Amino acid sequence: MAIKLKITQVKSGIGRSKSQNQTLEGLGLRGPHKSVILQDTESIRGMIRKVSHLVTVEAAD
Repeated sequence: MAIKLKITQVKSGIGRSKSQNQTLEGLGLRGPHKSVILQDTESIRGMIRKVSHLVTVEAAD
């Protein structure tokens, strides 16, 4: 079974670079305290790394 990640945005994207805001949008996050569940892939991991200071990541059931 594929591993899934729960990604929660904990800080706002206001005042961040355009590429960071586009990365948040690409992850499906629309504001602080919003969460999404995504498959654990290399591309998603790269996006998380880019905005790691704005999100928290945990394993989803």
